[in-house]
Amino acid sequence: MPQALGKNHGGYCGETIDIDDVLASLVAEARARDWGVESLPVDPELNLIALHRQPKTVSRRFYLSTGVHGDEPAGPLAVQRMIEEDLFPDDAECWVLPCLNPTGFALNRRETAAGIDLNRDYQNPQSGEVQTQVRWLENKGRFDCAVCLHEDWEAKGFYLYAVNPKNIPCVSEAIVDAVRPVFPIDRSAEIEGFPACDGIIRPPVNPLGPSIWPETLYLTKHHTDLGYTLESSSDFPLANRVDALVLAVRALMNTVSPA
Repeated sequence: MPQALGKNHGGYCGETIDIDDVLASLVAEARARDWGVESLPVDPELNLIALHRQPKTVSRRFYLSTGVHGDEPAGPLAVQRMIEEDLFPDDAECWVLPCLNPTGFALNRRETAAGIDLNRDYQNPQSGEVQTQVRWLENKGRFDCAVCLHEDWEAKGFYLYAVNPKNIPCVSEAIVDAVRPVFPIDRSAEIEGFPACDGIIRPPVNPLGPSIWPETLYLTKHHTDLGYTLESSSDFPLANRVDALVLAVRALMNTVSPA
């Protein structure tokens, strides 16, 4: 079992990645496996990457995004590995945004270069990144589940948020059980101000208040009835954090039933 490194003091102080190199490799692997690749213009100097996997037989549809915070490198690397190793279910159509905040990664900070926390910008989007993402999502229809990959520099281990306003069958325990053998679970009774049980947070429908929408809330308002935010603890070695997120996504996608 990996041990915390104790490097994070006042913020993320661990390993970083070259996001341009990661995205270039990820796109090349996606094209080699017949994924659709789309460039989404944000402004003259910035594009987001969108990926689409269309299997011959589709039983379920998933949305997956990560890289909304530029100091959370495990998410883009987890998506890269899942594409390289073809770890998505055979029946799953997948829409993927592998890095929502490229300018934040260049600065190794949570916010964009313009100083916006994208994960607080989804009710009335001000950032070009979220405006572009929302436009792209408009014609994508409904997903059986939406998954957002994150990291938490303060956390004691892996945990998740399950936003499930209609109380449909949930797979939170299966996700945690998949991660448990290889990565510590944050068993705190309270995480980020919310009650938690064995690494699972079931927040109210709008956990941050009426004027602040994180991505998962926007998604459950407009595109899905089940939204997951998966959080690895970024005070552990990067390779182990990637392992945790990959296992969590695989467990989720292999367990979620069609809506």
